[in-house]
Amino acid sequence: MKFFGGHTLGVLDADTDEVPGTVLLLSSTTQEPFGIDTIELKRTANGIILEPQPDENPNDPLNWPSWQRDFALFSLGWHCLVGGGQTPILAAGFNDVASTFGVTIPQVALTTGCKGLYMLGLGLGCIIASPTALIYGKRPVYLTGVVLFLAASIWAAGSQSYVSLVIARIVMGIGVAPCEALPSATIAEIFFLHERAYRIGIYTLLLLGGKNLVPLVSASIIQTMGWRWVFWVVAMIVGFNLGLLFLFVPETFWDRTPRPKSSNQPSLFRRASSSLFARSGEKARSTRSAVSGNAKPKGITSAVDENPQSPLSAIEKGRTAGDRRATFADSVVGEKDGNGKDKNEHENDVLEVPTVREVYRLADGKTSRESLDRYVRNEAQKPIERIPSADEDKHPATKHSFKSSLKLYNGRQQKVSWLKLAFRPFVLFAYPAILWSTVIYALSIGWLIVLSESVAHIYQENPYNFSRLGTGLVYISPFIGGIIGTAIAGKASDVFVRFMCRRNAGIYEPEFRLVMGIPVAISTTIGLMGFGWSAQQQDYWIVPTLFFGIISFGCSLGSTTAITFAVDSYRQYAGEALVTLNFSKNVLHGFVFSLFFNRWLQKDGAKKTFVALGAIQLGCLLFTIPLYLYGKRLRRWTYQRNMMEKF
Repeated sequence: MKFFGGHTLGVLDADTDEVPGTVLLLSSTTQEPFGIDTIELKRTANGIILEPQPDENPNDPLNWPSWQRDFALFSLGWHCLVGGGQTPILAAGFNDVASTFGVTIPQVALTTGCKGLYMLGLGLGCIIASPTALIYGKRPVYLTGVVLFLAASIWAAGSQSYVSLVIARIVMGIGVAPCEALPSATIAEIFFLHERAYRIGIYTLLLLGGKNLVPLVSASIIQTMGWRWVFWVVAMIVGFNLGLLFLFVPETFWDRTPRPKSSNQPSLFRRASSSLFARSGEKARSTRSAVSGNAKPKGITSAVDENPQSPLSAIEKGRTAGDRRATFADSVVGEKDGNGKDKNEHENDVLEVPTVREVYRLADGKTSRESLDRYVRNEAQKPIERIPSADEDKHPATKHSFKSSLKLYNGRQQKVSWLKLAFRPFVLFAYPAILWSTVIYALSIGWLIVLSESVAHIYQENPYNFSRLGTGLVYISPFIGGIIGTAIAGKASDVFVRFMCRRNAGIYEPEFRLVMGIPVAISTTIGLMGFGWSAQQQDYWIVPTLFFGIISFGCSLGSTTAITFAVDSYRQYAGEALVTLNFSKNVLHGFVFSLFFNRWLQKDGAKKTFVALGAIQLGCLLFTIPLYLYGKRLRRWTYQRNMMEKF
């Protein structure tokens, strides 16, 4: 549905339909001839067109049973919860670590705590993990990352010097990186477009939930057993995760390079038209001379002669002999014609088959659309007897066994330079949709990390004077806020997108996801400003805690929207896009902010600091408006420039 000539629900149209991310999501068989091309696409029971279209091979991850795909998602999600919680895991134990090694609290925060060199390790790990996964597959990268994570946890628990702990945390960041850089690309490989937002919402809930729940648990462990036992417990859990990923997360890569369709299976329209004229029986059989093309042998009567009111008569009268299309008739042994002769004797007999335009005009008292749709719909519901090719007879597609799915390595996926692939995520900064997603994702995750640094400063001092355990319990509020934000960003977003698609003739534009930027802007801005203001005014402890939950709600909404928009806009670059997002979050936001945030908070106080952060958030989200309007044209521009294919 277009408004004002060049708008599609506010999204400015591009000059061509060849725009990455724009797909037909909803369609009906009662569409115009366009429906003839789309009727053969696979759909859900509700009529949603599957995007991407799955192969016939049962080993295609999109053809896996729902329980297998969801179990793989939850296995990764659980590991991401543990990995995501490593950023603020020492938030309640800065004083303990500082006293153990005789260093200052800012040093702990910079090097081993919430940010600093650990975040730098995460950023470098993302750059290493993504190109390696694109070349060798995601499964070996996931498993290697878990092994590094396990080794670094044991190393950190037994560190005898501050330098040793710092190096262990950097290695841990590299090991955790795959669970931040790759899961969204994995989700894009095993779930359809209409399923992604909900699943990405689950992933972000678990990832952000780790940042909220792990500090709560670690605070209890630090208070009762000491900070070293935090890493011993993490090592035990990561060992369990290693077995979980080994058993239930097989390789998800599937080559979806377009290939020509097999000629053994007739097209739907050909089946429909053939069935239409086959039902006319021998009345539709006519002959003409191979020389003149007009003479009829004696005794042969056409369907038009026998039934002038039939639909074929309208076609016969409306066209000349030169316009007709013909195919050789099938020979049937033993059948007799009107003169008692075998029909095999009529070697030049032909079966008149009208063109698509003529079939579409078959009215017979009904509208042309109803006439065509009736035949196409009936034929679409009939089973197809497919003749397998010679290769399929020799090598039939069989589902891989569970044992074969446990292979650590399934072969090289791409024959391309590792360095080129490592550089590709940085090229995506030139793609406006990815740039917006990068900024919003970095801010959404970054504010939660910033808050984890300030929680101890605010709650463990006057007027609150919380214990370590009490400080950890504060994270219940953002955890609940994250659950609510994920629910809205997932299911509610999918429902809203389908509503907009119906208003847009079934066409899906990734910019439809940007409408969620409105609640993101409102909640995060109010939450950040309210948290700092109430803490500065020393309001009752529940007030800043509630604002903490509102911030988490908006951040969950923002991170899910950012990832979904990036993946939907450029699904073919999903792996690289997630590296771009996580590199920016870990290095440009996490590491850089750690260099000055603590000093800024101590100098200006919570009120000025967090009001400024809220203003930064609101200013960045205002760019959502022009991106919604011009996003499709910008995607077309990137498609024409083809910058990624140059690397």
